[in-house]
Amino acid sequence: MWYSFEPVWSQDVIEPREQQQALATLKTPRDCLRWGESALRRAGVYLGHGTDDHGDECLALLLHVLALPLDTDPRMLDARLLPDEVDRYVALLVKRANERVPVPYLTGQAWFCGLPFFVDERVLIPRSPLAELIEAGFQPWLAPERVGRVLDLCTGSGCIAIACAHALPDARVDASDISEQALAVCRRNIDEHGLADRVTAVQADGLDGLDGPYDLIISNPPYVDAEDLAAMPDEYRHEPELALASGHDGLDFTRRLLAGAAERLSEDGVLIVEVGNSDRHMAALWPDVPFLWFEFERGGHGVFMLDRRQLLEFRDRFIAA
Repeated sequence: MWYSFEPVWSQDVIEPREQQQALATLKTPRDCLRWGESALRRAGVYLGHGTDDHGDECLALLLHVLALPLDTDPRMLDARLLPDEVDRYVALLVKRANERVPVPYLTGQAWFCGLPFFVDERVLIPRSPLAELIEAGFQPWLAPERVGRVLDLCTGSGCIAIACAHALPDARVDASDISEQALAVCRRNIDEHGLADRVTAVQADGLDGLDGPYDLIISNPPYVDAEDLAAMPDEYRHEPELALASGHDGLDFTRRLLAGAAERLSEDGVLIVEVGNSDRHMAALWPDVPFLWFEFERGGHGVFMLDRRQLLEFRDRFIAA
């Protein structure tokens, strides 16, 4: 997860009168998309859960209602809709605009690394820049064929664990989380992707009870600091705070992870962690630690890597922080 908050200039909601007008006049998908985009723009909804365009949000909701794929023939834009289809679309737009519910929670689906995942309010909505590393098979930092065991720590929906299993076909993956509610979602996704023989959902509090050794530990943990948490748009209030907040500087969980990761890694193993905006706090805490900070073509920041040797070398500093 990563965040870049921008001011919202309008906070209009969709009033009952406008809802009734929409129900009475919307006839085609083109009508629905035009009205929906205008309504979301007037409402000033925050775009940060998979799209950066109001029109794309409306399209996702409409395709969900119509049970149509993303590559639907554009000629469908002028097809006549059933009144019930318009009713359901308008109801979803109202929840998006008035209640600030993110689109993936309304549709029950999010995409990560080109793969679909079931999501609801028990888990974060997938959006991590870690996707770029996974799609590249972690090359050149790891040789995919030499990765035998992977730990996805704070797995949530299981999207990172499952994507790693696709990218590293010889690896077995442990998907761990402290939340049993999140793990229920994770298990559903593991089953839907047919990976129960290679991906295992495990309840754990951080690294406790996870022995390894792992060739790769990857984590998108809670890392939002108190300042950012207080400033978050309303859309993020629908996500579990347990998966977001991590103390005043956002590093409570990361401190524990850095202190204990070396003992769970294989000799050539590496740790890759996303800390988002809390990267500035890490730079202040450990200015001499040689974190490798990744750069991403599709946006995102605050993801670092350390190998086992580096984790051992600086472990005392991590423990003392």
